[in-house]
Amino acid sequence: MRSMTTPLTVQLKAEAARLGFDLCGIAPARAVADGDYFQGWLADGHAGDMAPWLAKNSACRADPKSLLAAAQSVIVLGLNYYQPSPARRGKISTYALGRDYHDIIPPKLDALDHWLRQHGGTQRRAVDTSALMEKPLAISAGLGWLGKSTVLVHPRFGPWLFLAELLTSLTLTPDTPAGSHCGTCARCLNACPTGALSAPYRLDARRCIAYLTIEHQGGIPLTLRKKIGDNLFGCDYCLNACPWGRRSQATREAALAVTPCPDLREMLYWDDAEFRRMFRGTPIFRLKRRRWLRNISVVLGNIGADADLPALRHAAADADPLVAEHAAWAIEQISTLDIKTKIATMPPH
Repeated sequence: MRSMTTPLTVQLKAEAARLGFDLCGIAPARAVADGDYFQGWLADGHAGDMAPWLAKNSACRADPKSLLAAAQSVIVLGLNYYQPSPARRGKISTYALGRDYHDIIPPKLDALDHWLRQHGGTQRRAVDTSALMEKPLAISAGLGWLGKSTVLVHPRFGPWLFLAELLTSLTLTPDTPAGSHCGTCARCLNACPTGALSAPYRLDARRCIAYLTIEHQGGIPLTLRKKIGDNLFGCDYCLNACPWGRRSQATREAALAVTPCPDLREMLYWDDAEFRRMFRGTPIFRLKRRRWLRNISVVLGNIGADADLPALRHAAADADPLVAEHAAWAIEQISTLDIKTKIATMPPH
């Protein structure tokens, strides 16, 4: 029989809402059952460049007590980040349109930690930077279910949630785990242009556009460049395809408001200082200039026109080989398309 919710649990959720979190659920601080799956995913090589740091402490990721031995409960918090994307060349993933959530969420967690300390608790926070399997804990805390795209899905907020956790020594009333509501739907799988979602709940990061444009350090494979389309930073294909996200309301977090961004060709002339000035404090900043210009070149190779060629020629002369090679590829793509267009419009003999 389910126990009655303690007054402290009720007060905690009210405080979390006051601090700006859209969801707050409680999970017991015990090992989750997804550890073997995670180890198998790593062993299959599906993590790509992320494998070294994901494998570090991988054995303890499934157990919250590995981070806080005294933990009795895990407070799982959700922050809605959805907002319409602006009309401009080059798509930036919705989560990265504004300020970096790694700067937005920790102060809220610190405030909640302070509140819990006043009630005798000892806490440790996590914002996807700790060795902790967040999605299984979120499911256990009733914040949603795992979509076939491997993204957490909530009935109200869809797949548009940042997750954060506070491990606490306090014993709080756990929430009921969420059941899956995907049914036979496979829209997220069908929406992926690169085949990164090879099967339900199976993501090969090495083919994922988000991985290729954000995490991948080197050149984007030639076989996948055309499939990148106009995705400049990240990818929302599977998220946009999810029916549960269609009623999502815009985030109420002001710091996530869209950061203005110049046109792609203008940014190809930037030096490091200009890049840093524009994107400091945003998720894009960690790409650094070289990978940002790499991504711009690929996008222009897919959607660009003759007017973009001078900027691309400038980038093709860049001292960084990564920038130069991708810009040269883009020039070739636009030039080839221009030749094909001219041939197609020639009058018949």
